[in-house]
Amino acid sequence: MFCSGLIAWDFMAGEQLMEFRFGGTGDSAQVPRFGCGCEACSRARVLTSLQRGPCSAEVRVDGKLYLLDAGRMDLAHSCEIERPSAFLITHYHADHVQGLFHLRWGSGESIPVYGPKDAHGCADLYKNSGVLDFQPGLKPFKAIKFESLTVTPVPLKHSKPTLGYCLDDGGTRLAYLTDTCGLPTETERFLRSWKPDVVVLDACYPATYQAPHNHNTITQALEIITRLDPPRTYLTHIGHDLDAECLANPSRLPLNVRIARDGESLNEWMVSP
Repeated sequence: MFCSGLIAWDFMAGEQLMEFRFGGTGDSAQVPRFGCGCEACSRARVLTSLQRGPCSAEVRVDGKLYLLDAGRMDLAHSCEIERPSAFLITHYHADHVQGLFHLRWGSGESIPVYGPKDAHGCADLYKNSGVLDFQPGLKPFKAIKFESLTVTPVPLKHSKPTLGYCLDDGGTRLAYLTDTCGLPTETERFLRSWKPDVVVLDACYPATYQAPHNHNTITQALEIITRLDPPRTYLTHIGHDLDAECLANPSRLPLNVRIARDGESLNEWMVSP
């Protein structure tokens, strides 16, 4: 099993600095998992810094806020403090969009929501969208422009239509690749050519997990990272089993790879317990 230590790394972009923060790094059960008495869940009930919320992230470029997924249940509150310019939804499983169900009944200007083509979406979000302005489904590998941020959607391997997002502010390239089991050949080919500075990759299961489905084991994730060879990688969508195995069998990840934590930003490495 692999567990990361503390590494100092000043993350500098070119003329602009992309600010990226993990809103949540957990799987659909989150950490602590309801009713679970494993060491990881028990510790997380005591130490809030070890808890993992629904997998999500936020990006700021030139004063604009973009939210990657919307699974957090406090979304209406956080968006009232700072209204996002757009949502980038990876897919329409509940743990990635459940925060929108409350937010949609708000007031004020509409908020654009981008995501994959999915006729079913999630429940009645399309039908009763409120302040949410759902855009036509994104086409894989066709970039869209948000002022100083260019976003290229890439297909992932999951049980619903799912997109990863390649973010480029002109100085930093970041690939956000959650909810996938392996990568489609065309996506991996694109990424090798695109050459991201940072990869954020799904690593839901521990190395001992026998039958991965919809999500990577940490072994699969490291194999992908070896092929892509980015300067820096964060692992996300972490299940409690991976946290527990890391506690039981600590060892080091490659120096340029770490397991992300809720609230962590790109410009600093935080201490893993």
